[in-house]
Amino acid sequence: MKALVIIPTFNERDNLPLLVPAVLAHEGVHVLIVDDQSPDGTGDVAEALARAHPSRVGVLHRTGPRGLGRSYAEGLTRAIRGDADVIVQMDADLSHDPGELPALIEAAAHEDLAIGSRYQPGGQIRNWPVHRRLLSAGANHYIRLVTRLDVRDCTSGFRCWRREALARVPLDEVTSEGYAFLVEMLYAAVRAGLRVTEVPIVFVERRLGRSKLSFPVLLESMRAPWRLRRHTPVPRPEPHPSHLR
Repeated sequence: MKALVIIPTFNERDNLPLLVPAVLAHEGVHVLIVDDQSPDGTGDVAEALARAHPSRVGVLHRTGPRGLGRSYAEGLTRAIRGDADVIVQMDADLSHDPGELPALIEAAAHEDLAIGSRYQPGGQIRNWPVHRRLLSAGANHYIRLVTRLDVRDCTSGFRCWRREALARVPLDEVTSEGYAFLVEMLYAAVRAGLRVTEVPIVFVERRLGRSKLSFPVLLESMRAPWRLRRHTPVPRPEPHPSHLR
């Protein structure tokens, strides 16, 4: 299958030269870098990578208000119009291992959405301090409680969609920014009847650069589940082998 990996960037100039070659090491995998007006020159690094790999790397330079959700929305919208069989969301900070791409892509061949899960049996988190572990675990428990989503890692940014399935998600109706965008996309996917599975991954704290987590991002993430709950509740999933993994 042809896979397109969407990598949103903001001040990731040191990480991209390490990440992109590791992603391209997998046959049939292409990359779309969505740069959110990075002031550190990430866009220039992305263009250099595109020149080095002209048939496999593309760059989308965003304009207008910044935000992870806006970056993903633009990248995913472009990808849906393309010819990739599957579309991958992946962080630029090296916390997602490119070596785990084949497992996600394989899972998406049988399901509509495969999520790289830190909380599925076999998943791990490395180099995070205790307070970050507690925050992440607590956030996922809170999201599941409010939205009734039957997914262990609702906030994972490592995902693989079948393109035809992603096209059924109303991207133009997704309004969240920051990490809440990931939750809203998952919620919209379940409401659209997409089949979701989780694949265990090893998540590693970023080695270079600074985390984009901030108080406004956390506040939006706390409010988003209640806003989503005002919509039609998500349907309860039918028994399915993917939920037994």
